Amino acid sequence: MTKNIIKFASYLATALVGGGLITSCDDLTKPALENVQDITEMYNDPTFARGLIDNAFLVLPYDGSSVSDVATDDAVCNDNSNNYKKMATGNWTSESNPVNQWDTRYHAIQYCNLFLENIDQVRWDYTSEALNQMHMDLYRGQAYALRGLHLFYLLRAHCGMVGNDLMGVPIHLASEAQDSEFNLPRNTFKDCIDQIMADFDEALKYVPAEYGDVSAGSVPQKYATLGATDAEYNRAFGNLQRGKIDGNIIAAFKAQVAIFAASPAYAAGNAMTYEQAAKYAADYLKLRGGLAAVDPTGWKWFTQKDFIKNFKFSDPNPAEVVWRGNVGDSHDMESDNYPPSLYGKGRVNPTQNLVDAFPMDNGYPISASASGYDASNPYANRDPRLRTYILVNGDPMGVNGSSINTQADATTLDGLNREQGQSTTTGYYMRKLLRDDVNLNPSSTTDQRHFGIRIRTTELLLDYAEAANEASGPLANVGGANFSAYDVIKAIRARVHESGWQDPYLESIKGDQVRMRELIRNERRLELCFENHRFWDLRRWTANLTEGAKGVSITTSAAGVTSYQNIDVEPRQYQDYMIYGPIPYSELLKWSNLQQNNGWSTK
Repeated sequence: MTKNIIKFASYLATALVGGGLITSCDDLTKPALENVQDITEMYNDPTFARGLIDNAFLVLPYDGSSVSDVATDDAVCNDNSNNYKKMATGNWTSESNPVNQWDTRYHAIQYCNLFLENIDQVRWDYTSEALNQMHMDLYRGQAYALRGLHLFYLLRAHCGMVGNDLMGVPIHLASEAQDSEFNLPRNTFKDCIDQIMADFDEALKYVPAEYGDVSAGSVPQKYATLGATDAEYNRAFGNLQRGKIDGNIIAAFKAQVAIFAASPAYAAGNAMTYEQAAKYAADYLKLRGGLAAVDPTGWKWFTQKDFIKNFKFSDPNPAEVVWRGNVGDSHDMESDNYPPSLYGKGRVNPTQNLVDAFPMDNGYPISASASGYDASNPYANRDPRLRTYILVNGDPMGVNGSSINTQADATTLDGLNREQGQSTTTGYYMRKLLRDDVNLNPSSTTDQRHFGIRIRTTELLLDYAEAANEASGPLANVGGANFSAYDVIKAIRARVHESGWQDPYLESIKGDQVRMRELIRNERRLELCFENHRFWDLRRWTANLTEGAKGVSITTSAAGVTSYQNIDVEPRQYQDYMIYGPIPYSELLKWSNLQQNNGWSTK
């Protein structure tokens, strides 16, 4: 019982502190003397009630400054204390796990359950019954969607094989109190997927497809019958709610979960087929006009300075944005990732592996004889995304357009391995997501506005392409869509070039499912690089996690001849069983009914 009390106290303390409801660090196993509000206080205080659901939102795993790609073959970190670096180089255990989601996700689910159990007794508005009901629906929908989303992130991090069975995590559909049974066994993987989808479906009953003001006489019938006015509807579901989870975002959630569940690492769970995954992605894309969802500038949204500057929180999202993240002024990303000559720390260093994955401007991989690749001039005539996402030797960067010399014989700190913890270790610096008009000079530091994106439309397009190709091949229209995997990849690749660009490589493989699979996965690697996808994608594909990170050593001779030598930078030391993450060892010590995933430590 003591462990139960302490665990519940931890949940409730986190929930209430996050909502600003506890002001001291008292021992929560003893009655507090003052300044503690009971959960029933939310009944007459909607701000208190929203505090619970806001906490579930605030702890979503979104952090634009944390790039898990450094645990893969796409990047390394020049900071030896980086936890992803430690994981990738052999220090990933059930006790030391940088991608552990256990406590945070269960805390968030606790917030959602407490909220859902008490929402019917909350008085949201005393002036209008209609407005009261609309606010109740708004927040109920958020709570169900967030509970499903947190369970998904929990499942992705901790599901795995136990013996011959693919197991999920314990499902909590009720809040936990001191007399709850905490020693629960794990549910199956399929149980968890079904529950996630059920929560999303329940949320859809309460939120609109999109938030936005309605014109006179356009209140949905559901609320018009309650006497809701246009002004009341707009207050509950209008422009000012944009950014919250709506029906379109939930459709995207379902597509994300479906492609995950259908993937090779999880297919044994029998929770989803690729045909079903294609349908969920197609359902979302239909909301965006099918292939019209391919935004011509979506691949470089972070460079659209005028749009970002003028964006208002009540504005609708642009075509590339499914669900936006943080929008605000900062220089944090630049401080972490600018080269040292621009006063940055140069943290994320793209690898030669990733650079080599970018095709030539004609669409051919650099390994193809028809590509025209020149190893003595490796960055010439490459796909435009390469130098938009990665800073290569000699390219300009920063407010003054300074040329960055990453060579091994450079005389500045920007050069290869010039100074530990500051300089590049691969010969490259990250450019994607950064603003080149941020000035980090200590005497004149400037912030710039950044537009964070939680889910991009491009991700959903690639989800569909992957699922459709796996279900029925490159050329089939699947899941009710009127386009194929080939059509999606053709549009994504063409948009980075001038009008009329031809793609002979794509045409040469369009009837080959295996080669199309390779291309789809590579396009996903390029389009979503540095956005925290690669680590999870490699694992769900059961792909090679152990490809070592490589770089380039560039030198120039006295005669002016520049040479490029590939170098080994950092090993990747994953075991086969690590396509699944561990159950935290601390949890196994507490609860006898929990079983560890195959291969991970149980003692």
